[in-house]
Amino acid sequence: MELNSLDIAKPPAETRVVVAMSGGVDSSVVAALLAREGYDVVGVTLQLYDHGAATHRKGACCAGQDIHDARRVSAALGIPHYVLDYEERFREKVIDPFAQSYANGETPVPCIACNQTVKFEDLMEVARDLGADVLATGHYVQTKLTNGRRAMSRPVDLDRDQSYFLFATTPDQLDFLRFPLGGMSKAAVRELAREMDLTVAEKHDSQDICFVPQGKYADVIRKMHPEAERVGDIVHLDGRVLGQHKGVINYTIGQRRGLGIAAGEPLYVVRIDARANQVVVGPYEALKTYTVRLRDVNWLGEDQLEAAAAGNGLALEVKVRSTRPPQPAVVQVQDGEIFATLIAGEHGISPGQACVFYADDSDTSEVLGGGFIAEAVPAAFAA
Repeated sequence: MELNSLDIAKPPAETRVVVAMSGGVDSSVVAALLAREGYDVVGVTLQLYDHGAATHRKGACCAGQDIHDARRVSAALGIPHYVLDYEERFREKVIDPFAQSYANGETPVPCIACNQTVKFEDLMEVARDLGADVLATGHYVQTKLTNGRRAMSRPVDLDRDQSYFLFATTPDQLDFLRFPLGGMSKAAVRELAREMDLTVAEKHDSQDICFVPQGKYADVIRKMHPEAERVGDIVHLDGRVLGQHKGVINYTIGQRRGLGIAAGEPLYVVRIDARANQVVVGPYEALKTYTVRLRDVNWLGEDQLEAAAAGNGLALEVKVRSTRPPQPAVVQVQDGEIFATLIAGEHGISPGQACVFYADDSDTSEVLGGGFIAEAVPAAFAA
């Protein structure tokens, strides 16, 4: 039997698809498209929090008005819709680790943890319990069957590329996931929403860190880790104490403004030592990093780990920021540790960020996996 548009050997009417519906335009269009194709669509929305100012501002997701929007779209499409209370799980797996990481002087990416645990691991289990053949989401990435496995690549609309946030998706999860918007532009998705008369057609996109009201990370963290606001020393790379900081949670790698110190040259935060309660500053060139040590590495490519462990390592492209294009690098395995060396280097890399692997620098390059940055060694500190 021929495969349907979701690569399942069933007629659409006999293929159950659970759609993760956040209440936004992307996931609503996914549900509408699949319902229009005749699939057996079930909408599921996760309530991740329901408190504070974040639920009432533009750009929030998975709370308050967004749940109502997902319910209204589902009703208009005539599909079943379920709301699951995952507040406790979201706090345990996303908010608490985010706050702890920030208090440790890192720059975490909570969207990756959310996709890795709550949205994929947990929601996938729910989808299987509902008898689904696949779980579909509104993320902008592409997947396709290649040599018997499902490979992930960058989307057609590179301005919406979300592969950086999905590197931790496992091969087994990829087999069960579908991303119908990967081959479309955001403008085309909006136009489809209008054509299908969806009530969310003009709705603002969700922001990356949905649970942080008005982007004020410190407000969230100080409630959970008040010790991270202890006053401490601002120290120059040469050892001089230049002043006092107002708590490590108020500083980020690469920061120049708001340091409150007088110096004869521009100084930047080059390292945050939470254990010593110090903010270390230096000149711009001290922010340059070539090699990063990675933790929790997830491999998606075939035989890539073996290639990285052999000879001179594995030459590929990496992204250390979601907004930057991939750049040439070499990934190596040394004494059980995995390192990525950026050929051109990068300024202001911070522990906690992700380093995502790509096969090449093409617009639709395959995602080979990635890891979290455990240590970034600025050139000024290198031996």
